[in-house]
Amino acid sequence: MLFSPENDEEKAKLTAVWKILVDCVGDSRKLVPVGEYVPQKNDKGAAFYIEGLESESGSFVEVRVDKDEKVYCNICNKLLSLKAGEVIPLCCGKMMEIVE
Repeated sequence: MLFSPENDEEKAKLTAVWKILVDCVGDSRKLVPVGEYVPQKNDKGAAFYIEGLESESGSFVEVRVDKDEKVYCNICNKLLSLKAGEVIPLCCGKMMEIVE
């Protein structure tokens, strides 16, 4: 499957995921689906767990917002306001999403 980013935000997120999954020196990691993804039911996206990655390991890549944005966690529904240049935080084990 090929993922092609359609805008700068998607390009930054795909780059971040690639850097987390692919390790040229060690072992690459696997994406494991979490829950379900049924676009007809709920088109908010699909959730994945990255095997072998611990949140305390420092392996997460920082993704920053280009402009003032609101981000949310689709697991616990936490909502935050970020200023341009701030890092999109992790919540419930994954990066929060930009509210569109």
